[in-house]
Amino acid sequence: MKLWGGRFKKSESKLMEDFNSSLGFDRRFYREDIEGSMAHVKMLSKCGILSQEEGKSILAGLKSILEDIENGKLKIEGDYEDIHSFVEINLIDRIGQVAKKLHTARSRNDQVAVDFRLYAKRKALEVVEDIEILQATIKEIGQQNNVIMPGYTHLQRAQVITFKHYIMAYYSMLSRDKKRILNAVEIMDESPLGCCALAGTTYDIDRNFTAKELGFKKPVDNFLDGVSDRDYVIEILSDFSIIMMHLSRLSEELILWSSKEFDFVQIDDEFSTGSSIMPQKKNPDAAELIRGKTGRVYGSLMALLTTMKGIPLAYNKDMQEDKEQFFNSLDTILSCLKIMNGILSTLKVNEKNTFNAVKKGFLNATEAADYLVDKGMAFRDAHKVIGEIVLYCEDKNKSIEDLSLEELKNFSPLFGKDVYGFIDYENTLNRGIKKNLK
Repeated sequence: MKLWGGRFKKSESKLMEDFNSSLGFDRRFYREDIEGSMAHVKMLSKCGILSQEEGKSILAGLKSILEDIENGKLKIEGDYEDIHSFVEINLIDRIGQVAKKLHTARSRNDQVAVDFRLYAKRKALEVVEDIEILQATIKEIGQQNNVIMPGYTHLQRAQVITFKHYIMAYYSMLSRDKKRILNAVEIMDESPLGCCALAGTTYDIDRNFTAKELGFKKPVDNFLDGVSDRDYVIEILSDFSIIMMHLSRLSEELILWSSKEFDFVQIDDEFSTGSSIMPQKKNPDAAELIRGKTGRVYGSLMALLTTMKGIPLAYNKDMQEDKEQFFNSLDTILSCLKIMNGILSTLKVNEKNTFNAVKKGFLNATEAADYLVDKGMAFRDAHKVIGEIVLYCEDKNKSIEDLSLEELKNFSPLFGKDVYGFIDYENTLNRGIKKNLK
């Protein structure tokens, strides 16, 4: 049974049925579809379009379907075109012909638009919750590992920082990610129910009632836009892509730093794998998979942008392609946030190695130049002097702080004994940098 077909002489081919069916993926909307239908029925009863008895019967039938789906009595499967036909046909089987009045003053166009907005809102807020969990872990591991390490530019050792300051950079990134998602939810928080196919309905319905019933701020302003808008899906996919970019950058650093060449961190066995041929290997596969899955989310964003770019108003069947892209990206982002939280909550920081890397990297060179500036030398001249000292140290296999005062004075008479305290790494942090490395 289909929800349409009166004007057709021939049956739909089995090939077309399979090609057109979306139940395999839009079954995820079952709760939202039923919630949207229940709000619609309440409104129809309120407006006198359905009698109170008809409304009660339909509501009871919808409630029973929802309960049976959630307790496993009713499986979402079979020869149905989509989740909407699944719900409505099962409703007819349960309560009879009155169920056919459910779709009064409604189209599948505004129906699916409502379903998707409700689902996207709910899941976007779930992503926000997982971001907050990851942020809490980041803050905790930062507090536990406020140790000296090199900061990098161009993947070259640059200046001394702390691991806490480093990891809290990702806390800041995730804070922006959270704001972006909440902003997307704020923008999309309008109900398309009542737009019908594209031009509303001649029934005297109450769109404000259904908007409030479903938790939306207000109804959409334009019917055509209401049924054909997928900006909110694209915006959330864009936000997901930025989150994945941040997780991928963090993954890349964890992969590098867990290698023996760095040995700054140790990824727990729970989030590592081994080699089938090399028994010594411990591979950072969890981080590598996050890095790899970033392309999957980017691909979903580009796929939907490409689908939407040439579609005239209003609804077109091309838009059925929106759901799988969103579902795939949603599943990916949720799993990656959880996996990254697991990686970080079990991560071990090798304090000895991070400090040794600082010693070998001339990371107090900028502070040494600042010392000369404090003594009256122009910064450009100080920059040149310290550069020459670094060359000398490389030839002698020494660090700046290992040079004698006599050696330093060969480069500038401005050097005094107080230089050693000035360029000490702990003193560097305590003198002012540490105040900003929170």
